[in-house]
Amino acid sequence: MLPVYYEYHNPVKINAGKNALETIPHELKVMNASRPLVITDQGIVNAGLLDIFLASFKGSGITIGAIYDKTPPDSSVVAVNEIATLFQQENCDSLIAIGGGSSIDTAKGVNIVVSEKDSDLRKFIGADRLTATQKPLVAIPTTSGTGSEVTLVSVILDAENGVKLPFTSRLLLPKLAVLDPRMTRSLPPRITAATGMDSVTHAIEAYTCLQKNPISDAYATAALKLAGKNLITATEKGSNVDARFAMANASLMAGTAFSNSMVGAVHAIGHACGSEAHVHHGNAMAILLPYVMKFNMSHVGNLYEELLLPFAGEEIYLSVKKEDRCKKMIEVVLLTNHHLQKICGMPVKLSQAGVDFSQLEKIAEVALDEGAMLPNPKELAYNDVLSILKEAF
Repeated sequence: MLPVYYEYHNPVKINAGKNALETIPHELKVMNASRPLVITDQGIVNAGLLDIFLASFKGSGITIGAIYDKTPPDSSVVAVNEIATLFQQENCDSLIAIGGGSSIDTAKGVNIVVSEKDSDLRKFIGADRLTATQKPLVAIPTTSGTGSEVTLVSVILDAENGVKLPFTSRLLLPKLAVLDPRMTRSLPPRITAATGMDSVTHAIEAYTCLQKNPISDAYATAALKLAGKNLITATEKGSNVDARFAMANASLMAGTAFSNSMVGAVHAIGHACGSEAHVHHGNAMAILLPYVMKFNMSHVGNLYEELLLPFAGEEIYLSVKKEDRCKKMIEVVLLTNHHLQKICGMPVKLSQAGVDFSQLEKIAEVALDEGAMLPNPKELAYNDVLSILKEAF
């Protein structure tokens, strides 16, 4: 059934494919930007990706105003304010983020500070709190998981108070997302696997949450089809450009889907695992996904059944009776996790990801307060969350 009412919005321009980086100078000129500040991290520098990016600007007439290459693994308030000061000191007029979710979220945070002219990020926590037009932002993902290049969300760590600050606004959407196969080719297998399962989770939750709509459904199923065909290959054979590019597209489309529908309990519990036990987000998504699906199947089993076709392929879909396709979809997700573990050692249980059994009760408490719980198709109580965590442990 179609929803009675829904909204869909994603104006991000996407330049994707061979030599996509070389289109950025022209796009900046179209945006009337000429002095961008580049935000990245040491991993990108050490992998030689920053050099590839800088080479694409040769002879373009665009001057890189400044480069900040010390973005922390968890985007932080301290880094945001430090970069915002650099932005102003160097008279920059735009932002380019190169990296995973942390670099892109950091760039969104910097944009808030320099555009709103206020260094107190706490004033803008929540949804639709921004009022100023943001500076042009170009996002170049180097992982294939977060979809941050096309989302209206940013999460910034306030280490001093031990909390993550969430920001949601259509003004946070980048002006341009650039998918260039050169930028994901060096991604290590375990990160490829974890971020790939993050994309799968985005797609599945976007397709089954309470705010789903027909446009987000289309993006979610297209993302799942690409991930189903390419995630194992991208993890096992990282030099396979076609598989890498397919996963970059899957990540982007899944990001577009959930940015316009929302996620669910996998993300709510996963965020709590991250804050309380420092579990890598992608690992948490992979581990929790099949167990949350099992919990939700009484309400959205028909939707899981539909997703079996794009994710597992026609041969498996047709070989399974209709009444068994929901369970088969959950089984395929579990088997994918175990296949990835065999290839690269990705954890498939919370105990393998560093969680102590004594932490489960606290994680369950924190998860219930997560906003991502609200659009989950089936309501969860404390004991439900604890039961899922124990099963995933």
